[in-house]
Parts: sequence; C-alpha cells; structure tokens
Amino acid sequence: MTTESTLPQQDENQIIIERRNKLAAIRKAGVAFPNDFNRTHLAGDLHASHAEMSHDELEAAQIQVAVAGRMMLKRVMGKASFATLQDMSGRLQLFISNDDTGIDAHSAFKHYDLGDILGATGVLFRTKTGELSLRVAQVRLLTKSLRPLPEKFHGLSDQEQKYRQRYLDLITNQDARQVFLKRTRIIQAIREFFINEGYMEVETPMMHSIPGGASAKPFETHHNALDMQMFLRIAPELYLKRLVVGGFEKVFEINRNFRNEGLSTRHNPEFTMLEFYEAYRDYKYLMDFTEKLLREVAQKVLGSTVISYQGRQLDLGLPFHRLTMVQAIQKYHPQFSTEQLYDREFVLSVLQDLKAKYRPEDTLGGLQLSLFEELSETLLFEPTFIVDYPVEVSPLARSSDANPLITERFELFVLGRELANGFSELNDAEDQEARFDAQVVAKEAGDEEAMYKDNDYIRALEYGLPPTAGEGIGIDRLIMMLTDCASIRDVILFPQMRPEA
Repeated sequence: MTTESTLPQQDENQIIIERRNKLAAIRKAGVAFPNDFNRTHLAGDLHASHAEMSHDELEAAQIQVAVAGRMMLKRVMGKASFATLQDMSGRLQLFISNDDTGIDAHSAFKHYDLGDILGATGVLFRTKTGELSLRVAQVRLLTKSLRPLPEKFHGLSDQEQKYRQRYLDLITNQDARQVFLKRTRIIQAIREFFINEGYMEVETPMMHSIPGGASAKPFETHHNALDMQMFLRIAPELYLKRLVVGGFEKVFEINRNFRNEGLSTRHNPEFTMLEFYEAYRDYKYLMDFTEKLLREVAQKVLGSTVISYQGRQLDLGLPFHRLTMVQAIQKYHPQFSTEQLYDREFVLSVLQDLKAKYRPEDTLGGLQLSLFEELSETLLFEPTFIVDYPVEVSPLARSSDANPLITERFELFVLGRELANGFSELNDAEDQEARFDAQVVAKEAGDEEAMYKDNDYIRALEYGLPPTAGEGIGIDRLIMMLTDCASIRDVILFPQMRPEA
C-alpha cells in the first residue's frame, strides 16, 4: 500500500514538471479538460440523507450517484484503491477496484495526483469501518492540477500566504471554509431580518463627487469621461437619507465602504457595512432594535445567543449595557470623580500624563472622548452602548434638547471595539449647514478626516427630512465576533495586501 501524502518530499518545481508532462500526454490522447460530466449529488447531501442506512440496506437499494470534486487523499493497494473527494459541501470516500472500475481505468487513476479534479459514478455502500463510500464504476480526470497541495494537507502555515492565496486556504482548511460559509449565512440572516421588518433594500453610488457620511480620509480617483475628481465612498449615509426625504421611509444597504486608513487586526481599507434608516424613530429605539437584530442573527446562524470568543463567553441574550463616556471611564477607573471628569483642565492633564492622543483645541466633550478611548474602550467586552457624544465629533447627529452640547448618538462596543454607530438624524438644514461649515474650517486647518460640505444634501434637507434614526454596523467585525476570529483578515476573502515580493 502507498499513500501519496507519505511519499518523500520532492522539489516543487520537479513536481510541476512531472505534472505538466502528464498533462501533455493527456492532451495528446484526447480532450484534456472535458466539460461533459454531469454531477447529480453533493457529498454533504449524501451523508445527510443516508446517515441512517446500514451496509445491507445500501447494498439492497443500489443507489446510483455521480459526484465530482478535488482529490484530497489517495491510497493505492494493488487491485483496489481509496480516494477522498472534496466538493463544496464536504467529502466522500471513493473505492476504485479492478473488478468494479476495470483494470485500465484503475491503472489510469493510479497516475492521478492529489489536487486533481475528478468525476466518479457508482453506487453507495458502507465500508467495514462504517464509512459511507462510493463503489466507483467509472472515474474520469476533469481538471489536471499542475501544482501540489501543501504538505500533508494541514493547511497553510504561513498566515500571509493564507490571505494572498485564499483559494489554497479554502481547499486545505476546513475551518476557513466554515468561516466563509457562516459569513454568507450571517449576511443572509441580516437581510431577511430587515425585509421582515418592512425595510426596502437599496443600492447607492460607490463613487462620490463629494465624500460624505463619515469622518475619514477617502481614496481618490478620476472620471475620464466627465473629467472630474471622484472619491470611493466612505459611507452611504447622505444618499440613504436623501431617499428618506424622497419618501422611502425604511431603507437599508449592505455594501462596501473605502477608507484610506491603516491596516490592523480590526481595520481593512475596503470593508462591508450595513446602514439603515427609519423615519419617525430615534436613537433609543435603535438601541432596542440593534439588540433584537444581533440576537436573532446569532440564534438563526449559530443556534444560540451564547457565543465563545477567544476563550471568553458572551451572552447576547442578556440586556446590553448603556453608559455615558464618563460612566464608562469611572466603571474601570473609579479613582476619577464626576467633578474631575467634568473639569476640562483636569481631563487635559490626565491625557498629557498618559501621553494619549488628543486635540488641544477640543472642548471638554472631545477631551472626554479621547480619555474614554485611551482608558475604557478596549475593556468593554460585553455589549455596551456608549451614549451622549459631543456635538463637535458628531456633525450629522441631532443635538439633545436637554443639553445642546451633546447629541442623541450612541456607539455600540463589543469585545473591546466599536461595532455600530447610530443616532437621531440631524434634520435641521440650517444647523447642518453650520456644522458642515465648521468641518470645512477644520479641514482647511489640516484635519484630513474632516467632512466636506455637500450643498446638494443641504438642499435635500431644505425640502424636509422627517424625524429619522439611522445606524451603521460593521459587518466584518460582527462576523469576527460570531465566528471567533481574532483578525478582520480572517473574515474577508481577499484582504488588502502589500505587493508580493
């Protein structure tokens, strides 16, 4: 008996030469890449539908199937061989023998390589060890693999190679496949949730003449036909609120945003966002709505609201915490009194002592935010809404009637990082224009992330935006949480990478 995975390691270039020689012989003999094989069943479906059938029941039923996929394992034992075929749903063992398949076909099979894509027809049976398998009557080579799979099929050990060659990671790593299958189901569950809540799914432009809807540095491009500078969008917010002005009062969009920022385990310059807006609602309603959304998605995809993340348990079924920034600081640093945290000079001195990032020109609210980000943000493991953000860092949010220095805004933190941002929308056109003007001043003073002024958006507000609540949720970070992935690159199929050396 020989097992290909236990053969002495060969030079990869030599393996590629040998496989190309095999392909050349196949071309000479006929069609090298046939496209006439009709698959009738998937491996996962066969395991699911025949799990309870015994050896004798399968023998009596003589269930004919045709499967196709990539050969991941191969054992040759003289007159008989075993192989493991992998398709999009899972794996199925093949049994190839001189008696069932024929000497010539079996002989040809012995020259197939791991990674080759095969088609096989035959009847299902159960081996002596109880494994559901296919007794092959016919086997065909459909695609020749010219490069060898990673040694011993334990997946890629080089993290960068996993991201660069995601196709290879998906072939060899069942865990990676499961993450992206769950990603699809999570997004589908979100979409179904909003449709059931009466929302309308829309698509808004990906290229903007004015980048708006968030404070971020955009990617720039040029539209040749119009001979104008354009920007990849940093957020769809202003377009979605234009739709609410137009009468579409419950809208959502799941799509890409682009921000010209650094790379980290939590940041990728191209990322997926969910944004949604509902007329005649406020930010308090959104917090309840968000709890409901996250619970339903977790229950639907994972079967439970209790999840495990990096060894710690989190229960999304429990009420989410709600704190102001000052309360969040005091929760983890009770040495600070309320009076001290409302003293601008004191907060400034603490930031200086901590060597934290802050803007000296900020008012008390902005400095409190900097202190919160320095001391408490990363400690918020359980879902926590932080409320009462200052106006100066919330140019699109409605001011509080009780305190015009703060806004009706929250950010949701889970696992020590921001997951969502929502607020009662600013629908006062004159107030919005004044805030845009303040952002323009900040940009002219050197703040690259300050917002541009969007005069058409002001014009839309002048026609009347009803009282509205809106929110954005980072889909990639949500999927990190629900799939127990520590890096955002593990949940993005093709994350941005530096050019390959």
